[in-house]
Amino acid sequence: NSHSCSMVLQSLRGATHCYSSQNVALKGTATQPSSWSLFGVPEHAIDGNKNSDFGYLSCTHTEHEMNPWWRVDLQQPYRISAVVITNRGDCCWERLKGAEIYIGNSFEKNGLLNPRCASISKAERGSTETICCNGMVGCYVTIAIPNHKEYLTLCEVEVYNLVTRTNVALNGTAVQSSLCDQGVPEHAIDGNRNSVYGSLSCTHTKYEMNPWWIVDLQQPHRISVVLITNRGDCCWERLKGVEIHIGNSMEKNGTLNHRCASVSEVERGSTEAFCCGELEGSYVTITIPGREEYLTLCEVEVYGVASI
Repeated sequence: NSHSCSMVLQSLRGATHCYSSQNVALKGTATQPSSWSLFGVPEHAIDGNKNSDFGYLSCTHTEHEMNPWWRVDLQQPYRISAVVITNRGDCCWERLKGAEIYIGNSFEKNGLLNPRCASISKAERGSTETICCNGMVGCYVTIAIPNHKEYLTLCEVEVYNLVTRTNVALNGTAVQSSLCDQGVPEHAIDGNRNSVYGSLSCTHTKYEMNPWWIVDLQQPHRISVVLITNRGDCCWERLKGVEIHIGNSMEKNGTLNHRCASVSEVERGSTEAFCCGELEGSYVTITIPGREEYLTLCEVEVYGVASI
């Protein structure tokens, strides 16, 4: 699952900045304070291999030490949109809990004085987690476990830089599970974020089980970010628990495709951005699973590039 991006949404209007399909860490150089063995060298986290089994020689591993860290030098400053971390899967995945990501241009204290992008609050077995860093600028990305004596193991670290993209949903076609009043599905891809339903720019299904909305992008895209604008005049809490799915299947209205995100919190009239980790698909489905509800979307923006 991906994390909601706390982006400065003013910068996301019109053409937007989202992360590219280029992992700039692959061209970098990696260091760490120690290596538990020759099997755990720092380069293993930028080898393009997400295998999460340490025995397959694609994970890093420090000694058991205080404040272990790992750093990639990107060779030049980038505006970094997302860092994607693959955790160990064969054992010991809980060690990564509490790790922090720092981005900046300073080498002081191994980069730990640079601004912090995120703290990893949960660590799951062999998981690949996408952390949005909102255009932070730096040559160095440091991952550290502060204030603990621990091993640090990373099975892959991907770093994506900011590029200018357009909202590909504007060229798509939309459908939804049912129609209530004047809330046609096309209202979510009309380029208008007005969050007042009466302004005729929001969708609205009937009150039903598992309501859904789909945009067909006309061809497969690698999707980096999906933005959802919630209703603002009333009823914004209905969107809680909504899920975003991306893929090429229309089976069960696209709900069997990969899940980009589950929305745990919703705010009145807000526009929330969700990093989708370059998931590929022609269809973006937004659904409220497991309960009867109305589904209303005041805008859905999809940022990505057409698959080659």
